[in-house]
Formats: sequence, C-alpha cells, structure tokens
Amino acid sequence: MIRVLLADDEGMIRSALAALLRLEDDIDVVAECADGREALEEAQRLLPDVCLLDLEMPHLDGVEVAEALRRTTATRCVIVTRHARPGVLRRALASGVAGFLPKSRGADEVAAVIRKVAAGARYVDPEIAADALTDERSPLTDRELDVLRAGAQGQTTGQIAKALLLAPGTVRNHISSVLTKLGVPTRQQATRMAEERGWL
Repeated sequence: MIRVLLADDEGMIRSALAALLRLEDDIDVVAECADGREALEEAQRLLPDVCLLDLEMPHLDGVEVAEALRRTTATRCVIVTRHARPGVLRRALASGVAGFLPKSRGADEVAAVIRKVAAGARYVDPEIAADALTDERSPLTDRELDVLRAGAQGQTTGQIAKALLLAPGTVRNHISSVLTKLGVPTRQQATRMAEERGWL
C-alpha cells in the first residue's frame, strides 16, 4: 500500500482528488492538508511514501515543503500545479522533487505517477518537459532572482535587504543589474516579466 499525503489549499480539489485516489486498491491517503506548513508538519509526523503537493499554498509553497522534506525524510514529493511553466519545473527539480505534473491531468494519471514515484522513478509531464527544453533561459543570477522574489509583493529595498541579509546598497545594485539585463525601467516590470517567463 502506498501511503500518500495530499496538500492543496483549494478544498474542493483536495477532497475530490483524495476521494478518487482512495478508490485505488494500492493507495491510502493518510492526510489532507490545506497549506504548506501543515503539509510539512504532517509529513514529518506520518512519514508518507509520497507527498502530492500543490505548488502555490499559504505559508510554504510545494517546492519549499519538498526541499525541507528531502533534508529530513525519505518521503518522495510530486508537485501539482496550474502554473506548469518551465522555470517552475527547473526550480522544482533543483529542489529534489520526484514528480511534476499539471492539475489538468485526471485522477487515474495522478495515481499512475504516484505509483512510479513510489517505485523510485521520477516523472515529468512530457509537455512541460518539451517546453522546458525550448524555453529561454533566465539571464539573471540566482541572487538577482532572490531579490525579485523577495520584493514581489511591493516590499521596499530595506525590507528586501533585511529578508536576504544584504546591505541596501547591494540590493540596489542587484536591481540595477536586473533592469539592465531585462531592458525594463522598473522593478515591478522586471518581476512581471520574470514571472511570465517562469524564472520565479
């Protein structure tokens, strides 16, 4: 029996998928979680074989949960998302997730991916993989992306500096470099461009 933890902040989707997965003879949904923090705590307590994690959740996103679990447990993680952009895929794979698929897939396909991942294989949706191979690579450094990510909700330079443990002048230098590389006049436009291209 494959023990599965399911985490998604959309309650209807979470409960519907859990109900469908429970119809499978070899899958047992041991927990349903509404946010990333709860998913991490329950996964560390229950040690499921596979965590099925929504990418965008309150407190911690699916990739952050997967990264934390990789350091402390043998649980394997699959990211499920509406936003299956190539940049998100690269971030997820770099964090050690074992599977990545869009929410548009049916419950039977999700069950098949769970079985593959539980057996030790990795799975990436073929359409997303094809997009990732042809997608434009980010010209920004990891630190520049950190700065954009930390300021994505309109935080000030000082707040970004504090969050990243950097000097405000260093943050300004990173922002200046980002604007030059992307050819846009504002940080907000740079952030939007990076999100649209899947770099964040």
